Amino acid sequence: MKKENLIPQVCVVTDVRKDTPDVKTFRVVTPSGEKPFDHMPGQCAMVSVPGAGECMFSITSSPTNKEYMEFSIKKCGCVTEIIHQLEAGSQITVRGPYGRSFPVEGDFRGKDLLFIAGGIGLAPLRSVINYVRANRSNYGKVIIVYGARSSADLVDIQEIQDEWMQEPDFNVCLTIDRADENWTGHVGFVPSFVKEVNPDPNMTAILCGPPIMIKFTLQTLLELGFAKERVYTTLELRMKCGIGKCGRCNVGSKYVCKDGPVFRMDELDELPDEY
Repeated sequence: MKKENLIPQVCVVTDVRKDTPDVKTFRVVTPSGEKPFDHMPGQCAMVSVPGAGECMFSITSSPTNKEYMEFSIKKCGCVTEIIHQLEAGSQITVRGPYGRSFPVEGDFRGKDLLFIAGGIGLAPLRSVINYVRANRSNYGKVIIVYGARSSADLVDIQEIQDEWMQEPDFNVCLTIDRADENWTGHVGFVPSFVKEVNPDPNMTAILCGPPIMIKFTLQTLLELGFAKERVYTTLELRMKCGIGKCGRCNVGSKYVCKDGPVFRMDELDELPDEY
């Protein structure tokens, strides 16, 4: 851990985008207009509103974006309630990056990739997906299976439709839990939809979403012939201090903030069932 990772940097919110009724994406730069620091897909940062509190969030913008950093934040508590009140021009502090990233330059390189996300679980995967898009020749075909409760709860839907769906060798499959009048696409839960998509078990799968979704999706992948060594997820919601000092993120012998938040499923099998 470098000393500069621990020092909060004053940043300015330059744009606030409302993605869903309870999710907003905040674009931040330093006061001099620069990106606060470099990161890799899957890493997190501590975002603070001085006097109100701080929370750990995934960095949702790609490392290949050198102009700014983005965080997609779901309103679900006291601090996030205050963050959601911020407007362009507001000041916050950001420090990081923290945690182990997805192995985009290791195990993922040269592979066909299957991304599976539920709800706000798309946010940590957006950084990986856009990294793959920016380095397209280094990866094979990509399948993205993404679901939410309703069409209004699909995060980054404009980017998905305007950019991801137009990408060569990208197959984007969207679903919602219950039919609504604004939706003409697939209706059903993510795990069963993955079975319908029937991906090649030789692909490398990356999961993020509610624990119950991950549980049943993993069962589906195993039924389809995926090995757990080919399935990755992130436990970033368990991260607290980010540096392994508070002990609130430990699972068995592991600290999520230092040993993760990215884990292979076979690595999680070695830990107590506490996550």
